[in-house]
This record gives sequence, structure tokens and C-alpha cells, in this order.
Amino acid sequence: MGLDLYAGTLTRYYARNWKTSVQQWAEENGYAYSRMGPDGPMEQEQRPDPAEVQGAMESWRDSILGILKNSGAESPSWPEDNEAPYYTDKPDWDAWYALLLAAACGVTGEAIPPTVEKGSWREGFWELPVVKRAAEERQWSLFGAAELWLPFPDRFRFDCPNPLGNSITIGTTGGLLYELGEVNQLLWQAGEEEILSWTTGEGYPADGEMGPDGKLRRVAVNTQYDTVSLAKMAFSILYRGAVFSREHRVPILMDY
Repeated sequence: MGLDLYAGTLTRYYARNWKTSVQQWAEENGYAYSRMGPDGPMEQEQRPDPAEVQGAMESWRDSILGILKNSGAESPSWPEDNEAPYYTDKPDWDAWYALLLAAACGVTGEAIPPTVEKGSWREGFWELPVVKRAAEERQWSLFGAAELWLPFPDRFRFDCPNPLGNSITIGTTGGLLYELGEVNQLLWQAGEEEILSWTTGEGYPADGEMGPDGKLRRVAVNTQYDTVSLAKMAFSILYRGAVFSREHRVPILMDY
């Protein structure tokens, strides 16, 4: 399955009241698109009641806040509803791991491998020596395989069941912005305007093009990608999501 980044309320996410960037593009350009879940197309599944989802998300949020308060890491609450704006984009897995690899190389001082082999990083990535050394040196949420960041300004991470009961690593928006700032200083020293341009100016090479009939056609099969270009694209998407999270006080989730 592919990887999307979502920044918005948990209610809107779990009520499935949002569309991926690919889904939005398909609808805008007249193409059919179905999101596939474990049991088939998600559009065919019955949508949960938004009011029930909101109640469950507020209960989960309040339990997290209570746990943090009892542990001495009290953090501000955030609003939950089914209508608040959201941000989403699709780094996909190759770009995501390219970013983590580039960040690890920046921390350890090793050279970034020039290319990424398509689909090769999910198996054994966390056992790579450069990644393990970087994770030991910097206790970052990025190196802790975080899947959810809550809109707290303080920097910390913890393991906890997500709203579905699955144990995950959770970070904070403040921590993520700090980590991204460190990565940028180590690798690029880029200004915000340049960082924002990477969302569309860097990334995957084109596999297809629009034909004169208005239909997409495949023109290449790319199996190797430029590591730094993918890392920059994923960095830009994650940075946009983190800024959106800070400004709108909403969580960030990895969707896959």
C-alpha cells in the first residue's frame, strides 16, 4: 500500500471525510479512483457515524492528556470535529525512506547513497547501520518510527495505543518541526520558499504523460530514483504538514 500524509482532526480522518491528493487529482481531471482497504474498495464500505467518531476521538484525546498530566508532561488540548480543514499529500514509501536515510547520513556524516531502488527500503531499513547509529545519537520521532504527531509545542515522544488500539510511537508537532530544522541545517540550509518548492520541483521522475486525447499514457518505467530529490520532496510535504498542524492545532498521521 502507498503512503499518504494527513494533517487534520482525528474525527475527519477516522470518519473518512477526506480525500487523498491522488483522489483529488483524479476527480478534478475526470478519472475514476477507488481507495483500497483490506476488504476491498473503501467507497463500498459503510461510513461510520461522524458524531460517534467525534465522541470516540475526544475520549481518546482526553485519555492521552490525562496520562501526560499524570506523568508531568502536561500539554494543551486540541479541537475535534468533522469539518475543520485538512492538509494531505503523497510522499509514498520510497521518498519517505529516502528522507530518513538522508537525515541519518546527515547526523552521522556519511555520504548519502546517490540512488534509491524502487520498493527496496521497507524490508530491513531500521537495521541499516547508518540508521541505527543516527537513532542512537538523536532521539528523534523520525528515527523512532513515529506514525502520529500530536499538536503539542514541547518536544517528546512516547509509545501508546492509537484510537484503533494498535500500539504506535507518537511524537509532537513541536518536536517534528525541531527535527526538520536540524535535518535542513545538516543537509541543505534552505530557506522556506525553497523548501516549499520541493513539493513539486523534486521527487519521482514522470512515468507517464497526458496524450492528445486527454488520457494518461505510460512513457517510462523508472526503477531507480535520485535519493536527494526524493528526500527533498518528502521533507517539503512533511514540513507543510507540520506547519499546518501548528497553525490549525491538529494532529499529523501517516496513512497507509
